[in-house]
Order: sequence, then structure tokens, then C-alpha cells
Amino acid sequence: MLEIADRVVMKRDLQIAREIQTWLLPGAPPQIPGLAIAYSTLPANTVAGDYYDVFPRPGKTPEEDRVIFAVADVAGKSIPAAMLMATFQASLKTLSTTPASLPELAAGMNQYACSNSQGGLRFTTAFLAEYDPTRHLFTYINAGHNQPILRRNGGLIERLDVGGLPLGIQADAKYESASVALAPGDWLVIFTDGLVEAVNASDEEYGESKVLALLENARSTSPQELLNRLMADLDLFVGNTPQHDDVTCMLLKA
Repeated sequence: MLEIADRVVMKRDLQIAREIQTWLLPGAPPQIPGLAIAYSTLPANTVAGDYYDVFPRPGKTPEEDRVIFAVADVAGKSIPAAMLMATFQASLKTLSTTPASLPELAAGMNQYACSNSQGGLRFTTAFLAEYDPTRHLFTYINAGHNQPILRRNGGLIERLDVGGLPLGIQADAKYESASVALAPGDWLVIFTDGLVEAVNASDEEYGESKVLALLENARSTSPQELLNRLMADLDLFVGNTPQHDDVTCMLLKA
């Protein structure tokens, strides 16, 4: 009976942890002029190590206002990864209130992550970006994360790969940023490895090719519609195979 009681308490605690984690994630996508957004996450367990967010970063003047985009994946699963995900969210929100540049913000988050990474064992891959709505400019840092897919309106595929090491590995790591201008009709797909590494009963990975195939036919599609198609296609591909990693995807359309 004591063992059953412990399991009940553990299940209740996990459910509370999941509710708290849900509070840390954004609700409906914000309204940004010239940009449509959709996102979702599918935890492999009750709580997840994936994180995504979109929130404003006010400047001194309206012309200096920016929007922060983040998608991250903490190494590991369940409670330990979820706790580090919460500290990632807290450090990102705190540092974003300072006048730090994007590389300085990433460096500050890395130093904080190193103090909680158990010697680099609990590192975090992250994609951080700052969007300038006035110039439609997307400045980003890829900290060891899956390279987001930028599909231009004409069909050209670009990868956002500039950045540095995952957060939490090397305290004095340097981070470089790069910028891309988003033109009308461009798509940007930001995701965690749980999406492309999802496997079916034959141990075949979903892969990026299927994501690209869906993008080919998405000219007049909204991000939410494409996200629904993507998640349905992934579910059909995986079938009854147990999910082994968190799946997170964020879609942007200019």
C-alpha cells in the first residue's frame, strides 16, 4: 500500500510539474506585423526538456523595439531536463531586459548554464534570434542546435548555422551572430531533433526531406495549417512506435 501511495504522489507531482512547465511556455502566437507564427511541442514524457518562446524586447524608442525568438533542447529527459529548461527560460527573460547585444545575451546564458551543467553533461542546444519588424531583419545565433530551414519564396533553401557551442559546455565560449532579411513568402522552420529523428516501426527516421516536401506545397498555406499537416504527417509516419524524444517545431512565414 505504501508503494501504491508513493506512486500516486509521484504521479500527482509530475502532473503539477507539467502544469508549471505549461505556464512557462507561450500561449497564442503574438501579432507581429508582416510575420505569421505557429508553434507546438509534443513531450516524450509527462514533462519535457524542450523550450520555445516568442516575446517582445522593448527598445528605448518604438523604432528600436525587437522580438525575441527561442527554441532550445536540454540534454536528457524528464524531471532533470525540465528543471534546466525552467532555468533557461528564467535566464533568457532576465538577460533580455538588459541592453546586451544578442552575442552578449548568449554568452551570459552560457555562463549561467555552465554553472548548472554538471561539467557539461547537462548542456543545452539553442537557437536564439532577435527580429526587427521595421526592417524585417532576423538576427540569430545557433548554439549547437539543429540548423533551421529558411525557404525563400523562389524555392532556394538556406540554413541558419552561424553561432557557437551548445550552452553549458565551455564558460568562455564566444558566440557570433548573423542576419537574414525575410521577404514576403519566405518560410522559416525552427525545430528540435525530436522532429527529424522520430522513427517508425522499421527504425527509419522522419528526416528533413519530408519537412522540405511539405514546404514545397505551402505557398498559400498559413503557418498553423502547415504545422497541422506536419504533425499529422509525423504521426502517420511514426504509427504505434513509442516516442523517444520531445518534438518541438516553430514555423514563421513572412
